[in-house]
Amino acid sequence: MKKKKHQIQQENNVILFPGVGERLLEQAHAYAESYQYNLACEAFAEALRYIEGDEVTLSVYAYSLYEIRAFKQAKEVCEELLAIGPTMYFEAMELYLTISMQLREFRQVEKLIETLLDEGAIPENQLEKFQRLKKLNAEIASKQVLQQEITEPAVDKLLIEDFLQLAQHEQLQTIYQLTGTNIRPIVQSLIKIIQHEEVHPFIQSLALILLVEQQVNASITMGKFHYQRVVNPADLALPTEMPQFQVIEAYIKKVLEKDPTTLEMVQQLLAKHAIVTYPFEWLDYDAEDVAQSYIDYVHMLFGKVQEMDYEIVGFLQQLETFSELL
Repeated sequence: MKKKKHQIQQENNVILFPGVGERLLEQAHAYAESYQYNLACEAFAEALRYIEGDEVTLSVYAYSLYEIRAFKQAKEVCEELLAIGPTMYFEAMELYLTISMQLREFRQVEKLIETLLDEGAIPENQLEKFQRLKKLNAEIASKQVLQQEITEPAVDKLLIEDFLQLAQHEQLQTIYQLTGTNIRPIVQSLIKIIQHEEVHPFIQSLALILLVEQQVNASITMGKFHYQRVVNPADLALPTEMPQFQVIEAYIKKVLEKDPTTLEMVQQLLAKHAIVTYPFEWLDYDAEDVAQSYIDYVHMLFGKVQEMDYEIVGFLQQLETFSELL
């Protein structure tokens, strides 16, 4: 009886014995299961030189790369995984989106989520979360600043009666057109816009900021969120220089120092909402409670369920609704 011969492979003048790829793969999974992700990644990379990666292998390899913050490699492995049409497609796509956000590819994430929504690929219980993520990524990706010189038609629209007839996005553009121009000839028109109860809170704030930037000395009765106070633009700081904003921003920077993606998202929300509430800041809420609630709110968008101050988070959601003009 002839003895069975084992085939021995040779690669780059190195003798490879049968099963070496499988043994490396087994070791890689063991490393990953014990949270030794650096070692796992090394073993996966070596194993995949000799054998083709299956769905489970590529999934664990991509996650291990993500854990060691090798985001570019993790994305490439995820793309291989998605190309083979994994059975856990949605879970693989979630990891891919998370990695893309870490790479700051916010526009790509927005488009991908839009495609998933159009294709009905997102489970119903995840729809709201992904719609919010799509919106948030779109906002971060948008860096457009309206820098237009003031024109006669823009001045005409500042008559309060005409201004109120405009759609809100037209009102917003009209105010943006005044940035960087001498607004002193139209101060009284701007004051009427700021004080009018039918004007959107965000637009009220932008008009007030124009006066603050040019240190206009005037007495303005401002009402917003059932609060009312008399302010003088010459004495006001800009939204990001207000006391409570400074405390909140310092807190979130400290907590999220090692999580730059979440930090950027929180800062985007913070800056928008500071304009919405200006000059009242976050009303009567404690600064550190507000800061922690912003962190909890963004974590909630990522599907991280945890204890939070639902009253403040509800208020932040309301501010987000008011900031949708952007």
